[in-house]
Amino acid sequence: MLKGKTIVLGVTGGIAAYKAANLASLLMKQHAEVHVIMTENAVSFINPITFETLTKQKCLTDTFDRNHPWEVTHIELAKKADLVLVAPATANIMAKFAHGIADDMLTTTVLASTCPKLIAPAMNTRMYENPVTQDNKQTLLNYGWKVIEPAAGLLACGDVGSGKFPDEDLILQYVLHEIAFPKDLADKKILVTAGPTQEPMDPVRYITNRSSGKMGYAIAKMASLRGADVTLVSGITALEPPLFTTYVPIRSAQDLFNAVTARSEEQDIIIKAAAVADYRPASVSDEKIKKKDSDLSIQLERTPDTLQYLGDHKRPGQLLCGFAMETSELEARARAKLVKKNLDMIVGNNVKVAGAGFGTDTNVVTMITADHAEQLELMSKEEVAMHLLDRLINLRA
Repeated sequence: MLKGKTIVLGVTGGIAAYKAANLASLLMKQHAEVHVIMTENAVSFINPITFETLTKQKCLTDTFDRNHPWEVTHIELAKKADLVLVAPATANIMAKFAHGIADDMLTTTVLASTCPKLIAPAMNTRMYENPVTQDNKQTLLNYGWKVIEPAAGLLACGDVGSGKFPDEDLILQYVLHEIAFPKDLADKKILVTAGPTQEPMDPVRYITNRSSGKMGYAIAKMASLRGADVTLVSGITALEPPLFTTYVPIRSAQDLFNAVTARSEEQDIIIKAAAVADYRPASVSDEKIKKKDSDLSIQLERTPDTLQYLGDHKRPGQLLCGFAMETSELEARARAKLVKKNLDMIVGNNVKVAGAGFGTDTNVVTMITADHAEQLELMSKEEVAMHLLDRLINLRA
C-alpha cells in the first residue's frame, strides 16, 4: 500500500529502539522507501547496520557526515519525505520538536519537513505523565503532529503504567491511514454492516450463518483509509474492528435494523455486507422448553428486512449498496433484488466458486447496477472493497 512513498523513520535513545527494526521491516514489506535517522543515544541501543540491512539505505546519524552526495542531506530528505515517523520517541526528543530545537540530524530534518508527522512516545510512566511532557505533547498536537499513545503495562524499568512502545502493527495502521491513499472520501459518511446475526431459539441455541465479516470489515477499512467517516455495524466475529472507524456491535437482525435505521438519515453511502439470518424462532414458552419435548417444533418468522427498509426510505443523493450470495443464476437473482429493494448497486457472488464465499480472504464478485454488470477476477477482499468504493463514487458523479 505504500509503494512510491518515502518515509523518514526517526529512532531515538530508549530501550524500545530495538523494536524499530521490526517497524522498518513492516514498512519495507508495504514497499515504502524508508530512510532511518538515529540519534546519538539510539546508537547505544541498536546498531545502524541493522537498519541499513533492512532498508537498503544508509542510516543517518551525523549531521556533518561527508559520506553522502553533494546535496545538503537533511534538507533534501525533508523535501522528499511523504511522512516523518519518530518511533520510539523519548521525552527529550518531544521537548526538542515542540520548541524547534535543531541540534542533530534528526531534529534538523524534522524542522525542515512540511509533510505529515507521526510520533510514538515510549518512556517511563512518570516521565510520560509529567506535566512538562504532557504540555510538549499538546504543543506537538497544536502544530499538527499525530501522537500514537503509548501502551500500558510492565515497563523495562519494572514500573507498571503508560509508556510502553505501541505495537508495531498498530503504528503501521497509523502510517497507512495517514498516507496510503488520497483522501477522496474525506467528505463522505459511510455506514457498513458486516458479519452474521444470531437469532436465539432458547437460552442455549441460536440460528445463524457462516459469515466471517471479512468482506464488510475490508470495506470499512479501505473507506477509512480513503478518509471517509466510517460507521461499522457488526455482528459477532473473530475480527478486530478497523482503526479510525466507529464500531457498533449487534447480535440479532432486529439489533441490526435498529442500529442502521437510527443512523441511516445522516449517511451518504450505506453498504450492507452483513449476512442476516432471514428467519428467527417465534416465541416459545419457558414451560414448553423445560419439558424438553422430543416433538417440540419451532415456528419461524421472518426477521426485519433492513435493506428493503433502507431502499423504501432512501433520501435524495444517498447511495445504497447490497450484497447477494447465490448458488445459481447469480446476475438474474441479484438484479431482481436490486430492483425490488431500490438499490443503486448490488454485489453478487456465487458461494460455489473457488476463492469466494464465507471465511476466505479472497472473493469473486459481479458488481451490478441498473444498466451495467461487471465481473471482477479473483482478488483479495481489500481489492474488491477498493473497486466497490470506486464504482460508488462514479455513480455519484
